[in-house]
Amino acid sequence: MTSAGRPYRRRKNVTVVSLLLLVLSLALGPAPSASAGSDWWTPTARPAPDSGIGVTGEPFTGTDARGEVRGFVDAHDHIFANEAFGGRLICGKPFSDKGVADALKDCPEHYPDGSLAVFDFITKGGDGRHDPVGWPTFKDWPAHDSLTHQQNYYAWIERAWRGGQRVLVNDLVTNGVICSVYFFKDRSCDEMTSIRLQAKLTYDLQAYIDRMYGGPGKGWFRIVTDSAQARQVIQQGKLAVVLGVETSEPFGCKQILDIAQCSKEDIDKGLDELHALGVRSMFLCHKFDNALCGVRFDSGTLGTAINVGQFLSTGTFWKTEKCTGPQADNPIGNATAAEAEKKLPAGTDVPSYSADAQCNVRGLTSLGEYAVRGMMKRKMMLEVDHMSVKATGRVLDIFESASYAGVLSSHSWMDREWTERVYGLGGFTAQYMNGSEHFVAEAKRTEALRDKYGVGYGYGTDMNGVGGWPAPRGADAPNKVTYPFRSVDGGSVLDRQTTGERTWDINTDGASHYGLVPDWIEDIRRVGGQDTVDDLFRGAESYLDTWAASERHAAGTNLARGAAATASSSEWSLFTSYQPGRAVDGDQSTRWASDWNDDQWLTVDLGATHLVGRVTLDWERAYGKAYRIDLSTDGTTWRTAWSTSAGDGGLDTARFTGTPARYVRVQGLDRGTDWGYSLHELGVHSS
Repeated sequence: MTSAGRPYRRRKNVTVVSLLLLVLSLALGPAPSASAGSDWWTPTARPAPDSGIGVTGEPFTGTDARGEVRGFVDAHDHIFANEAFGGRLICGKPFSDKGVADALKDCPEHYPDGSLAVFDFITKGGDGRHDPVGWPTFKDWPAHDSLTHQQNYYAWIERAWRGGQRVLVNDLVTNGVICSVYFFKDRSCDEMTSIRLQAKLTYDLQAYIDRMYGGPGKGWFRIVTDSAQARQVIQQGKLAVVLGVETSEPFGCKQILDIAQCSKEDIDKGLDELHALGVRSMFLCHKFDNALCGVRFDSGTLGTAINVGQFLSTGTFWKTEKCTGPQADNPIGNATAAEAEKKLPAGTDVPSYSADAQCNVRGLTSLGEYAVRGMMKRKMMLEVDHMSVKATGRVLDIFESASYAGVLSSHSWMDREWTERVYGLGGFTAQYMNGSEHFVAEAKRTEALRDKYGVGYGYGTDMNGVGGWPAPRGADAPNKVTYPFRSVDGGSVLDRQTTGERTWDINTDGASHYGLVPDWIEDIRRVGGQDTVDDLFRGAESYLDTWAASERHAAGTNLARGAAATASSSEWSLFTSYQPGRAVDGDQSTRWASDWNDDQWLTVDLGATHLVGRVTLDWERAYGKAYRIDLSTDGTTWRTAWSTSAGDGGLDTARFTGTPARYVRVQGLDRGTDWGYSLHELGVHSS
């Protein structure tokens, strides 16, 4: 166990303002609990009745001996998914001014026996029947395999915080197609309307908790909008809450029959709005191909059902091709999904897919690239989970070309072969909340990479995300969790968690709700040892490092933009120009193209001598398999700064020791195609 945090120093005096705030909170906030304590982490006005927390001891504060924050990071959660998908897919609320009985109750159509719980039937099997009563009995829900009931009640999140979690990414989530085809709904299916509502409610939850502690800023649930603010919150021992977005058609950027339904103006307006709401990370595509990017497929019956949704949303099914590298999208397979397929027009069938063609033909579109660069300008972090490998590869190319660290993989949906590239950029990865044995095995697989790059690890609970969570290992399982147990920092003691008349035990109930996150971490420690948990405990620091690096990023000057360019040759066309200046005009839609032979070069004159340390080459389909970067101060004497014989097209970044140069030459040695060499854009940078 690590040492406990710094002792909390209680104030000796209470100001008149504090007393007034306390009186105001008692008047406006929830009814005070008889058991309210005087410690800073215990609210003076908890609702009564309410859920138990099951934790004693002071939450750790401050930093470690190296000045780093401590704590776990959940990089992927959905607190308010009950407001998504039409408002009736996830039943129950994270909080209610009317109290726990109002918050933790089932959807109306689930009464009296769950026989109309259609989504339960689809996702869990059986007939969907269950006891709909929540508070106070909770006979059948929440449960690790119930995908339609609230798992993020605020007091359960409080227990996770008390157990050592210090960062929570609340992904605002919805899906318009799921909303449109689901039988029950009580609001429109517009995705951005739902995102706005969930953002508002996250701030409302912060205010709700603040009222328990005496007023604005007093509570443990703190929404943060920059890394420095998050670091300060964690040093105080509180929970830093980051807003993210995971939706299928952000900014209305869907596609219909391969035609984009949004513009660059829509993207700018949407990014500005989300940033103003406090959103700092987001997915550009999710489940369905859209106008921005292709997705990484789902598999099996669920994959077929989502492919049906893809058709209903876009007018096209997923299309696959053979992969060109070691990365692959998830296999689609040819499983049936009878209920979903009934939604297709008569005579329309889901296509079959070849097992050796596992990659989505769709990558990052031009609009998608515009959105990626727009996020970089706004210092936002990009989630690559759910992107096709073709789209992910292009995103990583763009980030590497700009030395931009803000890439996240938050819940095991990225091909594992990308992991080192993410770490190399300064990005952050987290694993889905798998069972402890699986989680430990996957964590061990990437442990050497974390050691190499000196980074911590995260988890993505994805609660309320319709994914399923760790099943119980059993009362007789080896190395089972024994209650009570100490938190990882050693300063708190956790016993079984009780809400109403129900008490949960991780050994026999699995990860049924968010309050069992600390129990699950203890299970990981018992199954896999302290090393994995130590990596997780460094997760908050590493997440903030990625965020801070994104904020510090400054777009470097492209010294080649508008520079004089010459070339060995230029392809002739009656309709357009492929002259060398086209590669330095700042327009991604134009290009320089050479004659169709190997001995070709492109040279730019920077106009004066600069320190050159990075060259970026955005190839058209006619790329260089082998080529080199030569530098010169006088245009006569050249030295080779960088070379490769393994070029594969796309966006290449050549890095080398900073060297004085006025002239930069790309010398082709071996073509990657039967055509010549063709560059959309050449970038030259000092570092």
